[in-house]
Amino acid sequence: MSVNFKCLYCDRYLSSRNAYSQHVKYCNELKELNISTEESNNDISDTVSSINKMSLDSDDFSQIEELQSIREENLPSVSEISYQYESDSNYAGDVSLRSKEFENFDEILSESLQNYTEKSDTNMSNTLEEFEPKSLTLQDNIEESEVEIKEFPNEAYADLMTLVTKHNLNNKAGNSIIKFFNRHSDLSQSPLPKNIETGRKFMDKMNISQLSYSKHCILVHNNREYFINYRPIKNCIEILLSNSEILQHFIFKYENKKHQGEKSYAEQNSGNWWKYAEASIPSSACILSLILYSDATTTDTLGKSSLHPIYISLGNIPTWRRNKEDAKQLLGYFPILFAKNEKEKTSPEFKKLVRETFHKSLKFLLDPLFENENGIDYKINNRIIWFFPKISTIIGDWPEACTYSLTYKSASSNFPCHFCLVQKNDLIDTMQDQIILRNHENMMEHFNNNTGHSVSLEPVENYFWNIPNLNIYAVTVPDRMHHLDLGLYHYQIEFTKGILGRSSIDKMNERIGAIPRYPGLKIFSKGLQSIARLTASEHRDLMKVMVFVVDGLLSDDLSEVYVKWNEMYILSRLEIFKESDLEKFQKAINEWADLFVILFRKKSDSKMKFPKFHSWIFHIVDTIREYGVINGYTTETYESLHKSYVKTPYRLSNKKGIEEQIMKTVNIL
Repeated sequence: MSVNFKCLYCDRYLSSRNAYSQHVKYCNELKELNISTEESNNDISDTVSSINKMSLDSDDFSQIEELQSIREENLPSVSEISYQYESDSNYAGDVSLRSKEFENFDEILSESLQNYTEKSDTNMSNTLEEFEPKSLTLQDNIEESEVEIKEFPNEAYADLMTLVTKHNLNNKAGNSIIKFFNRHSDLSQSPLPKNIETGRKFMDKMNISQLSYSKHCILVHNNREYFINYRPIKNCIEILLSNSEILQHFIFKYENKKHQGEKSYAEQNSGNWWKYAEASIPSSACILSLILYSDATTTDTLGKSSLHPIYISLGNIPTWRRNKEDAKQLLGYFPILFAKNEKEKTSPEFKKLVRETFHKSLKFLLDPLFENENGIDYKINNRIIWFFPKISTIIGDWPEACTYSLTYKSASSNFPCHFCLVQKNDLIDTMQDQIILRNHENMMEHFNNNTGHSVSLEPVENYFWNIPNLNIYAVTVPDRMHHLDLGLYHYQIEFTKGILGRSSIDKMNERIGAIPRYPGLKIFSKGLQSIARLTASEHRDLMKVMVFVVDGLLSDDLSEVYVKWNEMYILSRLEIFKESDLEKFQKAINEWADLFVILFRKKSDSKMKFPKFHSWIFHIVDTIREYGVINGYTTETYESLHKSYVKTPYRLSNKKGIEEQIMKTVNIL
């Protein structure tokens, strides 16, 4: 005999006792929630007070009427980025809903409750296992309301949504995390959203004006618009200056550092550049040292698509702290021009247009900082500090440095070094006191006289010529990773293989493959089969063993050149250089270089006339005196940013108009 059970709170009848008990439970909670919602609509201040009692940021919620509406172009919906990739059929049908469709919270909740109850009639046990909802908290009311917010309700909520977005988790996986947390947290009220969909809608409502991004049309070429997608540079700096951990160690003034009674160089503020820059501003002001890093990188494993990001950091942050990711900010993506055919791609006009577009983009990004000659004010720890922004160093590989300095990139050009005016044939056969350094004055003179080709200068006006007290040819500092790890050491191994016979090369590979496992040391079990694909880290692993691998394969000079290399390389990683250390470092460079040339000159197609070799010998020690230790301007800690700001957001996009989609994802992250 069939028995129907009538709900105590509504007119619904249920056919099973289990379904009835579950329905009554949620219907009761719905009734209480309706009362709570009505009260919150009548008196929003009570709601705000309740939120504050939940340890939410009172500054963000106390003035609800002052919160501005989210602009579509500044903080787009997460659904436009991630929802289209959700594979869970339970949620795929709802992900495109916008906040305007949730104006009636009660109706939506009632509809979802009805759907839930219908499922419970057919298979209550499966439904409970899938949903297992907990009591709705006050934050769920906020998530579904029209109130605009700037911060997550709590740290756990923020960490969850960061995890879901960063690792591209679908709704089902995210809901499993919520279920696991609620089951084992032993909290009376969950700090997490009731499901991931609610969390995504919450993020859609977040008005984070400081992280807003925009795009600007830089160029129209071949009937195609090219945009620079960017975040305002002042906002990026504000974010860095709002980080309390960074401010604990922030550097404001030049330090005439002494170590063991000698003038020494460590952080950037101990270098000569900071000293001269500080002398050019009022004594009551401070230097805001800007560090730029940019490099084009592929977005996928096939290399069919690429982006050209630029990042910013501050030399006021000590090196050890600046090496962390949160001490760097994505500034934007340079437009990448496309030629209509191969002929146009190789034409001088197109190459000139590419360089002009690059510097036009730099001008657009950086001008807001330099348009006021009287400096800029920033609030730090509730104090207004008067800063004069100065570009201290630009970090990148050799081609990137040439793009900034607008010198020829080819190593076979007549003056291939972007630091100085030394001819190609004299790159390693010159004397230090004979070198003429490039500067704005002599380069502008050649540019204005149309004689730039005679000093390997591109026929494009350099944006940095217009910034006072800046020598762009000096600030494009040598990068140790590209100069040494991926550059000169790579050549050294290749040249070694070139002077060894086939049997010696086989023996070298056997020795490398026979090296036993050791913690922190990469094992090359098959020898050096493809050195061209080795990373900088793998090259450093080879440095630890190559002295023993080549021992006895040829002359003593072969193993000696590896010994000299290691001595030089270890010195390059010092965290503080005294003047005597710089002299020792220069001596180590010269000793290694002399032996390197003697051994391998015949194996070099250019007879060792390549710019990185020259730059390391003649310019690195002077660079340390200007900008501090090399650890402060190597690309090693910047390369990892491509994963966070290019590759991961690219995987979340639909591969069309990727710059705009990536900027949206980066803002959320």
